[in-house]
Amino acid sequence: MHNKLQTYSNYWQCSLANAAELNVQIANAYKREKSEATTRQTHYFAGRFENIYIDIARLPELSALLQQVREVAGNILHLSPQKLRIGFWFNEMAPGQITLKHSHDDDDELLSAVYYVSVPEKSGDLVLSDAQGKVYISPCEGNLILFKPDLPHEVEENKSDQTRLSIGINIGET
Repeated sequence: MHNKLQTYSNYWQCSLANAAELNVQIANAYKREKSEATTRQTHYFAGRFENIYIDIARLPELSALLQQVREVAGNILHLSPQKLRIGFWFNEMAPGQITLKHSHDDDDELLSAVYYVSVPEKSGDLVLSDAQGKVYISPCEGNLILFKPDLPHEVEENKSDQTRLSIGINIGET
């Protein structure tokens, strides 16, 4: 289902199967649903909403992605994928925008993740911060990056002339 899971000091990374085809479907579904009345936007910082929530029932195109995320997370956590619940949101980042430093340790998450749908060149690195310093991860379409929810992270400025689309994910136990 995915390329080999790579383990680093404070995160995990892998490429998901059929990412190119999957990303076209997800991007089209996002465009279709992002302006619907049921779509919610939260976390208004630095001139934009960082989180865009679309009900999973309106996004059947996401089922293959979320199943792969469950399998990867289950492998990391040594839990059955069926015992994991996933929350997700879209992060649409236009040229000149950033995502401020934050963490996801508000609830009972076990892992947090980001999946990259559309990544123009120079659209900003993911920056993970811990006691040893900062780790800069260049985004790549089809990549899944997972990390502990209490790990502070941010995204550098999108210096491209195109919008970047990613999906933020929190993973917990059912």
